[in-house]
Amino acid sequence: MKQPFPFSAIVGQDEMKQAVILTAIDPSIGGVLVFGDRGTGKSTAVRALAALLPPIIAVENCPINAERHADCPDWAENVGKVTHEIPTPVVDLPLGATEDRVTGALDIEKALTQGQKAFQPGLLAKANRGYLYIDEVNLLEDHIVDLLLDVAQSGENVVERDGLSIRHAARFVLVGSGNPEEGELRPQLLDRFGLSVDVASPTDIEERIEVIRRRDAYENDNSAFMLRWQAEDAAIRDRIIGARAALKKLSATDAVLRDISQLCLTLGADGLRGELTLLKAARAFAAYRDDTALARVHMRAVAAMALRHRLRRDPLDEAGTGTRVMRVVEEVLA
Repeated sequence: MKQPFPFSAIVGQDEMKQAVILTAIDPSIGGVLVFGDRGTGKSTAVRALAALLPPIIAVENCPINAERHADCPDWAENVGKVTHEIPTPVVDLPLGATEDRVTGALDIEKALTQGQKAFQPGLLAKANRGYLYIDEVNLLEDHIVDLLLDVAQSGENVVERDGLSIRHAARFVLVGSGNPEEGELRPQLLDRFGLSVDVASPTDIEERIEVIRRRDAYENDNSAFMLRWQAEDAAIRDRIIGARAALKKLSATDAVLRDISQLCLTLGADGLRGELTLLKAARAFAAYRDDTALARVHMRAVAAMALRHRLRRDPLDEAGTGTRVMRVVEEVLA
């Protein structure tokens, strides 16, 4: 089976790559919403990042990829006694998925043939400790999106129906992508994603040529191409591992908290999710740069992706919410 495209070989799309790296460093930032043109590397970036992350330790045949045998759910069958290394899971959620398929449900076959009431785990179980990717999330039914965001925030999937009462860990990074021309997410749902990124097709001809050149090499000379980018991917992996360890050492001073609150107040962001996400994203960015103190430069770098989707639309401002955020950043953090 061909390995995913190397993360470091993706041309451009720097903000999207930075957003998924930050969530790999600190999954509590929340999911990433990527809106933009088709064919701009959205799903490629998710698979590529998951492939470069270190493998996880999981109990053999555990349906939720538990690290220890004690963490395997009691409803799981044929769970092994030993652990082994597996790649970071990346699970695709198709548009037509039912709630039963997502959360898991009563195993109908066992109920009919053996008369047993057993739980058949769903996609949330498979995604535990990894990524759940939804292409065209803006076309997914609202109640499924609500469900996903609730589970992503709580880290637990609860199934209470058909006589079943099941709970299991479901900690994953939710990545949704879509084209805004085909429909938008409700503001209440937008606010539940940690980061938001806009992507567009490259307009520079040299950049487009480089995209085609690398993709062609990946498909026609795969071994040499993967070898070419191996060191760059390893360097990113090492920086992510180092940043995870450094996160707790980066405390937020009163001045940093004041800057973050002033930014959100000036922008008119509803609620407090904006402040919390901006703080976590800035801290992860500082850790990735191996900086030892949280400062305004880190807030500037992540403010747009943390706040642009939390603003109310201004029909008189055609510049877009990302530009509005950066205008306020320049005023407040001057």
